[in-house]
Amino acid sequence: MELTQLSLEGLVANAFDEHRDERGSFTRIRDGAEFASHGLHPDFPQSSVSWTPKRGTLRGLHYQVPPHEEAKLVTCLRGSIWDVAVDLRRESATFCRWHAERLDGASLRSLYVPEGFAHGFLTLSDEVLVLYQISSAHEPGSARGVRWNDPAFMIDWPTPPAIISARDQSFEDFRPEIRSAR
Repeated sequence: MELTQLSLEGLVANAFDEHRDERGSFTRIRDGAEFASHGLHPDFPQSSVSWTPKRGTLRGLHYQVPPHEEAKLVTCLRGSIWDVAVDLRRESATFCRWHAERLDGASLRSLYVPEGFAHGFLTLSDEVLVLYQISSAHEPGSARGVRWNDPAFMIDWPTPPAIISARDQSFEDFRPEIRSAR
């Protein structure tokens, strides 16, 4: 396992070590002790899976407000995604900046998204399966979002989304001086 700090403070790429033999492969995607030694959440008490059948589907950009902020370890198990994280932490040197990574079922790579970041992805293929390991339980009353095309971030998506939920389209413009109430 190789943890690499990315361009945004606290955002980390996790490259896996794959062990192959005549049976196939075995890959460790998280090691709590190694995560803790790098200052990352060592425990993820909640795991979720999203399945998206169609290419061009956008999910996000979502986050939770305090005291229910979430760190996430995002791994694409099948298909391919353009995974995006936006730093919404006012005190951060990378506030309002974004980073994107292509994740896919063959890359043996995941993205660690710390608390205070909005997260989302655009599917680059059909039949996408994404595993989220999450540091705290989802709290619906603390769920918020920012719009995928918000001018405050100017995210460079590889293609325009073809499918977006009504909720994800409804987020108001992000104002750095005020966090969205949605």
